[in-house]
Amino acid sequence: MLRKIRTILAGVVFVLITLLFLDFTGTLHHWLSWLAKIQFLPAVMALNVVVVVALLVLTLVFGRIYCSIICPLGVFQDVLARIRRKKNKYSYSQEVKWLRYPVLVVFIIAAVAGIGSLFQLLAPYSAYGRIATTIFQPIWKLGNNVLAEIAARADSYAFYSVDTWMRSLPVLIIAVVTLVVLFVLAWRGGRTYCNTICPVGTILSFFARFSWLKIHFDEDKCKNCSMCSKNCKVACIDFKNHQVDYSRCVVCGNCIDSCKFGALKYSSGLTRTKTDNEKSPRESVESDAVDTSKRSFLLASAMVAGAAMAQKKEKLMDGGLAELEDKVAPARQTPLTPPGSLSFQHFAQRCTGCQLCVSECPNEVLRPSSDLMHLMLPVMSYEHGHCRPECTRCSEVCPAGAIVKVDKDEKSSIQIGHAVWIKKNCVPITDEVECGNCARHCPTGAIEMVPLDENDEESPMVPAINEAACIGCGACEYVCPSRPFSAIYVEGHEVHKKI
Repeated sequence: MLRKIRTILAGVVFVLITLLFLDFTGTLHHWLSWLAKIQFLPAVMALNVVVVVALLVLTLVFGRIYCSIICPLGVFQDVLARIRRKKNKYSYSQEVKWLRYPVLVVFIIAAVAGIGSLFQLLAPYSAYGRIATTIFQPIWKLGNNVLAEIAARADSYAFYSVDTWMRSLPVLIIAVVTLVVLFVLAWRGGRTYCNTICPVGTILSFFARFSWLKIHFDEDKCKNCSMCSKNCKVACIDFKNHQVDYSRCVVCGNCIDSCKFGALKYSSGLTRTKTDNEKSPRESVESDAVDTSKRSFLLASAMVAGAAMAQKKEKLMDGGLAELEDKVAPARQTPLTPPGSLSFQHFAQRCTGCQLCVSECPNEVLRPSSDLMHLMLPVMSYEHGHCRPECTRCSEVCPAGAIVKVDKDEKSSIQIGHAVWIKKNCVPITDEVECGNCARHCPTGAIEMVPLDENDEESPMVPAINEAACIGCGACEYVCPSRPFSAIYVEGHEVHKKI
């Protein structure tokens, strides 16, 4: 019963959090963003004391069920491990202390020293976020586009086509390598990554040792058949000595389910020893099963499920002056970070690199940085869209507090950068045609078309930028018809301010 409940809960949580990363319609985050905010490291970075304390208390009561139910990377390892259909494939092994604890030390040093790339590389939730965003979501979108094409041929608008493009090659390579490593480790040894590399698993292991409910041996019933050890995916059961390494046990229930003699049970360990006047072995096994199901019910109460909807995505048009094709990103002196991130330093310190904001951005503005110093840190660029003033989705889904939640009115007054005009690229000068796209699409009226030469009546009209009114949304850069480089681009500000 314990194994079934754990599997159902883990499956529900894993599917829902994966859908949160795959969703491009912009509606699932209203229902499911809480799943990202109950992840351990994002809660720590967001200084969410309630969630952190709740997860630690959950571990002290039930053991490391966070790793087997809530953590998407932990559940993903179980999915990969099941690809290998060989039964009784595991065996007991000692804790790999020489690797486990140094990795935790390196992780903590990276977090304190602000080495974001290393921190994000080791964070389990972030690792799964990269895989889901850079590998799974494009495949999901391609599948959607196939359905959209089929629907269009049937005169149906049940699906609509969406853009699919590679946001960052280096991050894609990191995600693919991570997926391959996870697959190899899970296929060979179950949860090897979870119990030798994952820093969150190591942190929770300190508390799991003292959990109230644990897997216990009944030595009188145990026949030393080794089935529990052969089915333990974390290799923590020493059946010969009737011992369980509780620092690695994730309470999956496989051992209890595989034991034919009822020698294992999930209990507080405070039960009395059996006497001659107590129940028969058969009655005792039945009683243990009842107790297990009761405790499993407590486990089930730790999680709940969510729902999903869909909505259409609005597409920005260019006014009919030019077809909006991909451009070359300008070399910005200061990276652009989303409204609500307060400053580049604040964003870099708090961000866990989970890529949820990237996957949720409806305007294709956010993407992982390819800069070696800030690798995997989401940054803004306007080749595929601009940051619409009415959109606040990234601030709504960020689980780590790297992007503080802002409302629509507040966002319109946050200046994340300012526009810069490049004379040599402007089409009124290079092609001698009228344009004004940037001025027409500026939501704050910060751009005005003025004659290049005030003394010449036939002088071309070019943009003049009021930097005090510009919020850095990038509408001007996005709609500029100049190719491959825009004649106007946005330079980021290290510290955001309200105007």
